[in-house]
Amino acid sequence: MTAIAVRELRKSYGAVEALRGIDFEVDRGEVFGLLGPNGAGKTTTVEILEGYRRRDGGSVEVLGTDPAAAGGDWRERIGVVLQSSAMYETLTVAEMLTLFAGYYRQPRPVDEVVELVGLREKRDDRVRRLSGGQRRRLDLGLALVGDPERTTSTRRSSSPTGSPSSAGD
Repeated sequence: MTAIAVRELRKSYGAVEALRGIDFEVDRGEVFGLLGPNGAGKTTTVEILEGYRRRDGGSVEVLGTDPAAAGGDWRERIGVVLQSSAMYETLTVAEMLTLFAGYYRQPRPVDEVVELVGLREKRDDRVRRLSGGQRRRLDLGLALVGDPERTTSTRRSSSPTGSPSSAGD
């Protein structure tokens, strides 16, 4: 079953063509990555898939819905891991997850998410005490606490060569 279908996707910023007719499909349960140099249109594509940016042409369906016309019910079905997140430094990991869980009608249990992202030992630690890799795990937990059908990450590699970096923590 198709989770994402993109056909002839186009987006321009003035005279700059960021997306020039791209096509791809992602099946449910499939892991899919957009790779390319800076300015290749990766973030623009993801923002269109999330319904945060308008496209100039083509068609997009995510979980059977056009993100440009999607409402709140559809938004609860997706999870987003941002490239960088602002966090409340004085809250604990569990408190951050509980705060975000409050935005959803049927969130996942916080302790389940803590386990899922590998932060059991850090559950009651303040966010300010987390390492960079642990913060990325918390970012993922914030996206998963709403129990989405699809999760999207806009995280870029932090390695100087552009190859994927590991969480390491």
